[in-house]
Amino acid sequence: MTRPVVILAARRTPVAPRGGALARLDLAELGVPVLQAVIADARTGLAAIDEVILGNALGAGGNPARLVALAAGLPDAVSAMTLDRQCCSGLDAVVMAARSIAAGDATVVVAGGIESFSRAPIRMHRPLEKGDEAVAYDRPAFVADAARDPDPLQAAARLAVELGYSRVVQEQFARASHARALAAQADGRLAHELVPFPGLDRDAFTRDLRPELMQRAAVLAGDADHGLTSATVAVEADAAAMLVLADEAQARAQGWPILCRFRGATLAGGDPVDPALVPRQAMARVLQRLDWTADSLSRVELMEAFAVQALACLFGFGFDSTAVNAGGGALSRGHPIGASGAILAVRLVQELRALPAGSRGLAAIAAVGGLATAMALETA
Repeated sequence: MTRPVVILAARRTPVAPRGGALARLDLAELGVPVLQAVIADARTGLAAIDEVILGNALGAGGNPARLVALAAGLPDAVSAMTLDRQCCSGLDAVVMAARSIAAGDATVVVAGGIESFSRAPIRMHRPLEKGDEAVAYDRPAFVADAARDPDPLQAAARLAVELGYSRVVQEQFARASHARALAAQADGRLAHELVPFPGLDRDAFTRDLRPELMQRAAVLAGDADHGLTSATVAVEADAAAMLVLADEAQARAQGWPILCRFRGATLAGGDPVDPALVPRQAMARVLQRLDWTADSLSRVELMEAFAVQALACLFGFGFDSTAVNAGGGALSRGHPIGASGAILAVRLVQELRALPAGSRGLAAIAAVGGLATAMALETA
């Protein structure tokens, strides 16, 4: 029998574009303030933490979760693990933490993601022969068959043509994302989740994305009619996001604050050629398992790596449009790969906490290689 799992706290850094206000921070400097803030919010104390699980995709090895945990002052006895499932990593860490607690293997776990595009190591293929030069590369292979491992940007551009999403439609979606994010900044809705850093107390990329500004953007991939531009592709970014999860019985016995209840999750695989579409499978499965309907969801946090990807994943589900990325999405924040899924989780928790008990929410994200994760929460 599994144990009910609840979320006690959820925090994140502001998101800054690569080379921006967070560029000089290493992973410890980026993650420690968030970990300390989220534990303080949860009121568990450091000694109650059993494990720290963080997603990270660009760090090139090591164990950033252990690095951050020790730098934050957690006891040496607290275990720490870093996982890499690319863009899904941060949300996967939260799901892994919930499953560990549900199974009785842990009582309190900090989970989330951390990523610095600005400080990511330069990747090189080691030379095979004496005298050869090392060869730099941007990303590893995610599928052995190169024909089934497209560049995500090119795959999204092809999807725009195949599904008929014009450049104008994509730009309208991106502009709406920025408008919702600006409204959330203005009404103070983000105050509960952000851990301010020197010189940065809000998501730096969010702006009034005027049509004339979008029209001047160069096409990054695709044709003139359906092309993807800098306005419709999430910018590379730096950020960290973490949540505290706990066994519900222990949380109630200790009087810890309970924001949401974990209800379930699905980690899905699909066609690597169309990785942007795999969240549809993950979302459908978790809704089916819970016997929830799309229109019963009060909030949906869907990754906006590309405007066309979000549009394609939303099509046909029947979500209330006002429920989707109510405080803006990644197009208006940025995409810090291993932290992006954790940011979705933080945003979902913070949106749900203001709603009545029993309100339902869903977070979903895709990853290269044809992978996706969807997680369901409910206000306690």
